[in-house]
Amino acid sequence: MVNHLCVEELTTEESRMYRSLARQFTEGLIFPVRQQIDDDKDHHKIVDPIVKQIMRDFGLANIMLDEESPIRSMVNGCAMLEEIARGDSGIAVALGCAAWCLVPIWYEPYKRPDLMKEFEAIYKEAELPLGCFAMTEPEGGCDIENPKMEGRKIRTRARLDGDEWVINGVKQWPTNSGASCLYCTVCTTDPDLGDEGIAVIYVPYPIKGVSFGKFENKAGMAADTNCTIYYDDVRVPKRYRAAGPGDDANLLHLTLVMGSIGSAIMSVGTAQNIFEIVTDYTTKRVVAGKPIKEHSVNACALADMAIGIETARTYILNVAYMFDRPETYGARWSEEMLAKSRIAKVYAADVSIMVANKAMEMMGSYGYTRDADVEKHWRDNKMMQQWLGGPQVGRLDIARHFCSLETL
Repeated sequence: MVNHLCVEELTTEESRMYRSLARQFTEGLIFPVRQQIDDDKDHHKIVDPIVKQIMRDFGLANIMLDEESPIRSMVNGCAMLEEIARGDSGIAVALGCAAWCLVPIWYEPYKRPDLMKEFEAIYKEAELPLGCFAMTEPEGGCDIENPKMEGRKIRTRARLDGDEWVINGVKQWPTNSGASCLYCTVCTTDPDLGDEGIAVIYVPYPIKGVSFGKFENKAGMAADTNCTIYYDDVRVPKRYRAAGPGDDANLLHLTLVMGSIGSAIMSVGTAQNIFEIVTDYTTKRVVAGKPIKEHSVNACALADMAIGIETARTYILNVAYMFDRPETYGARWSEEMLAKSRIAKVYAADVSIMVANKAMEMMGSYGYTRDADVEKHWRDNKMMQQWLGGPQVGRLDIARHFCSLETL
């Protein structure tokens, strides 16, 4: 059982420092231009310079590739992601997935300093130092995200030919697709092998055999690029496989846990910013002779928002605290960690949508104008709820652990 701690106990001086730095970048770089991001159609006169500046000036690229990286602490990572998502969750997920791409080679017992060193040169030479974790496929929906499927629905095949992996297949929807210099690709050597067939293999770009479809036109998350990736006899060195049979399945589950925690804290970041906006609005807007936040119906709605944000943040940080201490709480890819990370994601996404809905109701027509920024978060929040299998698969993972489901 986890001993639930208060936020102040969960955070450190280091994580508070990273939160402060991320807030400075967010309020200085993102806030002034975020209303223009949805119209940045050629991707990206606005977004790319911000991403480059955060990756290089903030030093995020160097931090990711440092063997003792402080953002390998999930608590520290949450501090930064929440603040960046306050400004724009699309930029937050683009930066988060740049790190997510490297997660399979970050941690013991699967740590790969040899690949970290090799990929450091790739990131430094790239025009845009981003990474992509390519998992979802056109067929099978969220089957790859479902541990019970044991990788049997993965269609992207990896065949060993001498000292090279030859990869064929299609990936759809991954963040930073078409914009990255490194693709961590979830494959199978043989779907009949189940978890033993799962192979997590790195593909640098540019490389022969990798091509892309058009960028998706979405309701929100304009700063997050998504397109279909085609692998046609792509050859990479044998050493680019993260681990090996069975171990790569653990790494896939590890990335699901980390991705769920990261998604959860980004949902809190958007909810926090909406709460700030609606609190300011209800303070300045006067109805019946007093600010509308002083009317009981609105005060109660604001209280519901605060309750959701505070409880979501505290629970997420508890799970992040557990993630950072596998020696105490068990493997980062365990069924328990997956279930707890799914609770964080499902609950935080529900909270962020609730906060956006209530804010728009209180703000009336102003709430859905682009000038207010609430409608942007409102659109983005729904998308965060949908990825990594959506709320339904998340709930099934929770029920499997806490209710000992046998068949689903």
